[in-house]
Amino acid sequence: MARDPDEIQREIEKAREALAVTLDELETKANPTRVIESGKAGVREKLEDPRVRYALIGVGAVVTVALVRKLFR
Repeated sequence: MARDPDEIQREIEKAREALAVTLDELETKANPTRVIESGKAGVREKLEDPRVRYALIGVGAVVTVALVRKLFR
């Protein structure tokens, strides 16, 4: 059964619109600035956790002590 050319044209237009919406969403998600800001926010959130913050302070103190001891030997 043959399809109506107008119906085919409408389907093509719907597909184009759907594709345009999808491409716009992908562009928004893949924006490098957005990705970087999201990464920064994630790091800040992790650093606000007291367990992570104090662990990093402890590691920094141990490294500092080790360096000072090595310098003065």
